[in-house]
Amino acid sequence: MNFDILAGLDLRAWLAFNAFIVAALLVDLLVLHRHAHAVSWREAAATSAGWIALGLAFGGLLWWWRGPTSAGEYLAGYLIEKSLSVDNVFVFVLIFSSFAVPAAYQHRVLFWGVIGALVMRGAFILAGAALLERFDWILYIFGAFLLFTALKMFRHSELALDPKQNRVLRLVGRFVPMSNEYDGQRLFTRRNGVFMATPLFAVLILVETTDLVFAVDSIPAIFAVTRDPFIVYTSNAFAILGLRALYFLLAGAAHRFVHLKTGLAVILAFVGAKMLIVEFYHFPVWFSLSVIGTVLTAAVVASLRSDRQLDATHDAPLPDPLGLLSGPDHRPPADRH
Repeated sequence: MNFDILAGLDLRAWLAFNAFIVAALLVDLLVLHRHAHAVSWREAAATSAGWIALGLAFGGLLWWWRGPTSAGEYLAGYLIEKSLSVDNVFVFVLIFSSFAVPAAYQHRVLFWGVIGALVMRGAFILAGAALLERFDWILYIFGAFLLFTALKMFRHSELALDPKQNRVLRLVGRFVPMSNEYDGQRLFTRRNGVFMATPLFAVLILVETTDLVFAVDSIPAIFAVTRDPFIVYTSNAFAILGLRALYFLLAGAAHRFVHLKTGLAVILAFVGAKMLIVEFYHFPVWFSLSVIGTVLTAAVVASLRSDRQLDATHDAPLPDPLGLLSGPDHRPPADRH
């Protein structure tokens, strides 16, 4: 790795930001969620609004500290990561339902999942920045990969996920005995004197490996907006910190955003093309931010309109982004004859 990128980092800024993250996570763990409970929609909405406010406030701080260009790059990266994180929500729903995770324990799994995601993504970002610093042509590989990912999204190719057949989980199971019973919020327990992992630990492994897969898409996408590792990391961090609240906010209604995946595909195609033509033309930050915001708004509005039309047409097939419904008849049981 080229360590020149590390020498150019503002270590004080990195230490201060990570100290803030640690403090926020401690407040979340020891105060807000000290006792296990099912997160209500109202609580999730308030927490999500709080994280979004903090994320936007940090953008204002960057504006004051580094100027409008850095603030615009941060906001564009934050919007990209926030929108792509909706895909995580779909997969979390599948994982939690597959393992029948009690609602009261889901937040604790996501809490530890966020910590792992921050560490992994921080390493990815520093490695990616170092590679781009040394090999400019890697930017074209990132761009081509994002275009390929966008094409898969346009074709509605979903992430193939059979939670109980996950290779990483099976590998861990060879070394760590797994219990079939939950023991509160504990990741590990003792059964008949044997130290064992609970199903919550298995779920955590799946959450982490899933985030690793999504990071392969999202991190190169933000490098299309900026090559500043601090901006890439902070935009990722605020989006990930708000992911838990977003899950509890959207888990029951994620299927209603039927056009969001198309919008995400358009965004990935745009940033991928932006990477490929960077040597010939460089889009200003305000233009990238406008495209991302416009596409997201259009996708959400189109989804809400489609949802209202679906509610008005009871015989219409239910949207099934996770592929959980099977058989030729997708109507609710009450409507079948």
